[in-house]
Amino acid sequence: MIDQHGELDAALERVIDAARAHLTAVRAAQGRIDDDGVWQAYVALNNASYAYDEQLLDAYGEVTPWDVESIDPDEADERFAGLEGPEPTDPYSAVISVRQRRDYRVPSVSALIRVAEAARREGTPEEDEPAPVEGVGEAVLELLQSGDGSLSALDVPELEPLDGVVMVSEVGTPVDLESFDDDDPVGPFQPAPDDRLVGRLDEHPFLDEDEHDHEHDHAGHPL
Repeated sequence: MIDQHGELDAALERVIDAARAHLTAVRAAQGRIDDDGVWQAYVALNNASYAYDEQLLDAYGEVTPWDVESIDPDEADERFAGLEGPEPTDPYSAVISVRQRRDYRVPSVSALIRVAEAARREGTPEEDEPAPVEGVGEAVLELLQSGDGSLSALDVPELEPLDGVVMVSEVGTPVDLESFDDDDPVGPFQPAPDDRLVGRLDEHPFLDEDEHDHEHDHAGHPL
């Protein structure tokens, strides 16, 4: 006669041992992704849990909360080996450069500075006194820094957007900001001889709906 109690106890012990081994492997990996030891311990824990669940079902018609399926260890090894193999070479690897310009009209310089000073005040510790915002350029820079860094941070009533342009290019080398002075207004935006312009999108924020329907990009495609 089969000792179901003994088999269940042994199956449960295998689950506990596998869980301890999995925890040990995880700690030893120290956060490494696709660690072989963690993967092997995971497969062992999965299969021990599956076996215990099946035996519990056969003996008493009960199940565990573990919704797992058996994993073939040989297939698991092949799957992990595939993950660790060399990354395929991308024959179309490229760097894309997006250059954007948008101009703004400033209806009230004092109003813009007040908004920028309020933004600076929110980002300054309470015990410190924020420096005053001096000038329109500093005000716009403060809004960008206190926002998300994109032009959407300038969507405030104190700035009226004018025309803008977005240029997308394929470039051979990413920009190296360390090679340009902080006050260089041209260098980081200057296209290299081997850059290829993909297209240009012109922005006209004040076009009415009919005119917007006829807006086209630089290559003649509708926007």
